[in-house]
Amino acid sequence: MKITAVIVAGGKGTRMGADKNKVFLKIFGREVLYYTISAFEKNDKIDDIIVVTGKNDIEECQILVDKYDIKKVSYITEGGATRQESVMNGLKKAEGDVVLIHDGARALVTDDEINNSVADCIKFGAAAVGVKCKDTLKSADSDGFIAGTVDREKTFMIQTPQVFYLDKILDMHKKALDENFVATDDCMIAEHYGVKIKISDGSYDNIKLTTPEDMIIGERILRKRGITE
Repeated sequence: MKITAVIVAGGKGTRMGADKNKVFLKIFGREVLYYTISAFEKNDKIDDIIVVTGKNDIEECQILVDKYDIKKVSYITEGGATRQESVMNGLKKAEGDVVLIHDGARALVTDDEINNSVADCIKFGAAAVGVKCKDTLKSADSDGFIAGTVDREKTFMIQTPQVFYLDKILDMHKKALDENFVATDDCMIAEHYGVKIKISDGSYDNIKLTTPEDMIIGERILRKRGITE
């Protein structure tokens, strides 16, 4: 069984206050994207990696791959106008059986999260890493007043990787494009077409590095793992 990781690494770094793609910002002297790719490069289950990024960032991605002697990256391909289009471009380059779709800015993903989600996809047909919400959640009415309390025990924050059989998720992406169905993540597309998705055990450390505060938290998590350079 061939397993491919599609890493979506577009972004302008606006919320980060950066003048470049946030995945090229550094922690302990290494790019965010380095940590993300390395997690899949070092994982025994992953056969190859496809990086999807903006047209102007393709060269810098290639420089990064060469600099760190990364072997599993088979393609660096151009993204689209939206994340959904970018994922579609990555899926078109993929070959094999199972695909993990992962945010390039989730640099703190672990072996356990990758392995658990792959195993759950193989067993149940589709999987996504997630963690239970810690906060009390409220629904609101149209005027901004609390309308009710959401059952926290049934509410999860879904992260990435999100894992599917390649032929099925590619077909669903094509259908969504034809029907102009817009989704915020790949699970939403699968849900739309009636797919049941297993929630795999995740970690609160698997954050998306989006703001300067996130970079500080990311540094602390890496330091806790013994990574300081």
